[in-house]
Amino acid sequence: MQVFHNKSKVIVTCNKRLSPYLQEEVAALGYTIVRAFATGVELNITLTECIKLNLNLRCASQILYCINSFKASNPDELYKELAAMEWEELIDFSGYFSVTSNVDNPTITTPLFANLKVKDAIVDRIKDKKGIRPNSGSDANKTVVHLYWKDNEADVFLDTSGETLAKHSYRKIPGKAPMLEALATSVILATQWDQKSPFVNPMCGSGTLAIEAALLATNRRPGLYRMNYGFMHILGYDEEVFFAERRILKEQVIKNIDLQIVASDLSEDAVEVSRRNAKTAGVDTLITFEVCDFERTQVPQTGKGVVVFNPEYGERLGVHSQLELTYKRMGDFMKKQCKGYFGYIFTGNPDLAKKIGLKADKKIEFYNGKLDCRLLEYELYDGSRRPDEERPKRA
Repeated sequence: MQVFHNKSKVIVTCNKRLSPYLQEEVAALGYTIVRAFATGVELNITLTECIKLNLNLRCASQILYCINSFKASNPDELYKELAAMEWEELIDFSGYFSVTSNVDNPTITTPLFANLKVKDAIVDRIKDKKGIRPNSGSDANKTVVHLYWKDNEADVFLDTSGETLAKHSYRKIPGKAPMLEALATSVILATQWDQKSPFVNPMCGSGTLAIEAALLATNRRPGLYRMNYGFMHILGYDEEVFFAERRILKEQVIKNIDLQIVASDLSEDAVEVSRRNAKTAGVDTLITFEVCDFERTQVPQTGKGVVVFNPEYGERLGVHSQLELTYKRMGDFMKKQCKGYFGYIFTGNPDLAKKIGLKADKKIEFYNGKLDCRLLEYELYDGSRRPDEERPKRA
């Protein structure tokens, strides 16, 4: 099917404030960015090239391949344009598809109505051409069609990802209030960790930050943990392209690496969850897990490294008054036991951040879900570092 070989507009989406890290990833893979915006980037590539992106990107959410653009001012015009498209050449009439949308049109009060119009147009077209109605629903594990409709401008995409790429498929046990994998990766990239010096993650929870650090350092890509994508359910898909890309991922893994990653938590259950998730990801032997209060975390005394906290914010978990002391203790811990390191605290609570007792050198903006957050950076001088000495840079 030609759709796999035709260049078209491709939108790679991500969560808000992750775009700078997504841009970095896309450029590193050799793709030219046509346009960058707050929640993603635009490329001009083939659907086949989307396969490589799906397997490699850590910070992305969806990869959308545009198959048509047209004007439609109301639902009837939308249906007419969609029903004229050759859906029988894209979707198996005996298959299953779902519809997602991003709609800002005065005639639409709920996106569900727009989704229904898209679904009806596709079903009616395929039934007319093939005599059989394909099944449809809300599951995103088969073919996914995405509608972007703003005012009277409509773009129709094939969602080549299906299920979101922001989850990296190794975390079978989420734990309490886990950090999304794409966010965890972006936080680590924001620290500019060199992927060689120690990485310490006290209060590790389900272990996402420590695991993502190990995946970055060993060049293990998300595609190693996932075997189903939206592009696999589009007519004309060549599975050998997928398996060839996957073989490249396996060959690129750095197997012999001298790395110190430490993850600790007061909860035995949290550490066990972290260990099991790390084992699923294949990096459990690279991480030292400790059950202890964060103040007893064994920080490698190398004179440099990165320590990252993702404490409770007092929003979903914990009690605010109890957390004030915890935040002060985090500041004391970094100041006394992490000399020479760069320290980071990810928090969505500016009032609690004031209790840390250290002045942040940087306040890097993120969102965790809809919560406005900051990654606070602290340079923890050991007394021997020259003012003009540069920090370790990522490879």
